[in-house]
Parts: sequence; C-alpha cells; structure tokens
Amino acid sequence: MNNGAPARAQAGGGGGDDAYRSAGIDYAVLDAGKRLAIDAALGTSALLSARGGKALDESRGEPAFVFELAGQTLALVLEGLGTKSIIARMVGEQQGVNCFRAVAYDAVAAIVNDLCCVGARPLVLNAYFATGTPQWFANHEWHSELIEGWAAACAEAGCVWGGGESPSLPELVSATDIELAGSAVGVIAPGSKAILGQDLAAGDEIVLVASNGLHANGSSLARMVARELKDGFATRLSGGETLGEALLTPSFIYSKLVERVLDAGVPVTYLSHITGHGFLKLMRPPHDFTYTIKELLPVPEVLRFLAQQTGMSERAAYSTLNMGCGFAFYCAAGSGKEVVDIAHGMGLAAVFAGTVDEGPRRVLIEPLGVEFAGEELRLGPEG
Repeated sequence: MNNGAPARAQAGGGGGDDAYRSAGIDYAVLDAGKRLAIDAALGTSALLSARGGKALDESRGEPAFVFELAGQTLALVLEGLGTKSIIARMVGEQQGVNCFRAVAYDAVAAIVNDLCCVGARPLVLNAYFATGTPQWFANHEWHSELIEGWAAACAEAGCVWGGGESPSLPELVSATDIELAGSAVGVIAPGSKAILGQDLAAGDEIVLVASNGLHANGSSLARMVARELKDGFATRLSGGETLGEALLTPSFIYSKLVERVLDAGVPVTYLSHITGHGFLKLMRPPHDFTYTIKELLPVPEVLRFLAQQTGMSERAAYSTLNMGCGFAFYCAAGSGKEVVDIAHGMGLAAVFAGTVDEGPRRVLIEPLGVEFAGEELRLGPEG
C-alpha cells in the first residue's frame, strides 16, 4: 500500500538509527549522554546510607532504580511519552478527533511498564504536563480527555495518582503542544527481590507478549512519514483505520500481567519492556548470552506500514520499532508455557518465543534470518 511519496530514510540492512536520524533523533548521542549521567549518579549512592537506606547499584541502567529503606525494597522511575502528543494535536486539528485520552494513557503505560521490569508493583504515580502557554488548557475538551485518560491508566495499573506539575515554559515548549511525562514509585513484594537479571541462565525460556501498535516509541518517525503522504494522518490503511487513529491506539499496560505471573510463583529471571531499539532490547541483560528467537507475534498493520514507507529492511525495522512485541519475560526452563497461559487468560496474545543460550551476547531472530550483535545495543540505560 503506497499512499504517497515514501520517506526513504533507511533502505539498507543495518540498524534503525539512520531512519531516526532522518527524523531528528540520534540514539548514539542520547545513549552516550545516559551513560555519562549514570557514572555521575553512582557517585551519590553512599548518600542514601545517611537516611538509613541502601542504593542497589546493580539496578543502575535498568528501567527503574531500586533501593532499600525501612525493611522494604522500592523502585523509582521517571519516563516521558516523547513526541506522541504532537500526533494527537495534529489529528485533532486536521480530523477533529480528540485523542488526548489515548496519549495520556500511553504516558502512564510508558512509566509503569518500565517500573514493573524490576518486579515492582506500582504504588504512586505523579504527572508532569508542560506547555508553552497556559492557553493550552483553555481547550477544555482536550484537557478533560487528558485528565480522564491519565486517571483511567492509573486505575488500570493499580496505582494512586499522587499529584504532579503543570509548568508553562514559553519558548522551551511549543505554544501549541504539551509534553507528557511522570514519575512513579513501586514496591517489591515482601520476601522477594528485585529482578535485575542476577538469576538469568542458559536454558531459560523467553516469552514475548504482544503490543497493539506504536506504543511510546517511533512518534518522530511516524510524523516524518505522515508529512510525505498526500493525506497525512488521514491516510487510510488497508484495514480501514486512518494512520492517525492507528498510531494513537492506547498502549497496553503490562504491570498487572507481571503481578499475576509473579504471584503464580513463576521463576522469572528478567523482564524487558520493548520500546526504543526494538528487539535489541532482548539482550539488555548485562550477560554474555545468545537470545534465540524462533517464533514471532503478528506485526500490527501500522508498524508494517511505517517500515514499508521508510524503506526499512526487516533488520532495521526490528531494531527500531516493537514490531508487535511489547514486553518480554525470561523464566526458568519449563516455565514459559505458564506465562503464555496467564497472558492469554488476561486477553493478551503471547508466544513461547525462544531461549537464552550459551554464546556471545547477541539476538538471533531465526524466522527472519536476522542477527544483532552485542555492540549494537550501545544503551545500558533505558531508551
């Protein structure tokens, strides 16, 4: 399906960084900056002991920071939605469709999906709504949908919306847009320990759980594609949805699935939220293992469309977008089927996808004949 001039940002067989650079995102620079910040943050760890706590430095670079205090193990995360709210604004202006409930839900999903990667159960979540002018909130329809979406997502995640901040930042933030972000605190269940990959071993099984679209990664790329299509976000996909509608499908929240799997006693050894860097995130654990994927989930139409319009190879697409897989469970041998069954019982598609094997740090996607080497995941922290 070709509804306009394709945005040929990446036609080669390498990773997805070329496509993102064309959209104004350079992961090499971003990832180096994150590593620099982690190095500086490590220098502050001892300060927590003065408050009677302890920083778990092995959680540095994981999706959430873990620390101990007053006999409890807690996790803290800060995450943002990125530029997806721009798509909501453009769809609202061009098509008259209010999608701010969806992007608010997406922002909460991005936060709690990272928090639960260390095995934490969300407790309290705070919001950050930054605008270029207070006049943004004068659009009461957009604002009310934003609030409703945020509250609904907190309810789905089982956490309290504690408060937040709504600064007006002229010149720093566009006068027409809103930046959505937030922070959250979660708790590790008593008697359990944070899941940081310490028990990951060869022979472990990998279960992939479905995404339902773009989620919180790829919005800059999607806007680049829309700019080059004759009908922009109103372009019809073959399934009948417009591109804008498909891009703004609310993301799945996986925190309750993680809770049910852990409560069932499944020996989970690692958890990964598949966002930026796509399937490269499967080798996020800092171990020299080969992550062999033998079965994949269906790719949502909107993601296949973006890959086609940008001329991405399969290799580039699977290292840029989630390509139908939003979350990964790693569990001890023989446990994968139970995770799949629990996911299915919650209405989530999932598949026993592969195994953790002895070998160099890499990802093998056997159905596609694609291999990603360890050095391609420059990222230690989340992306």
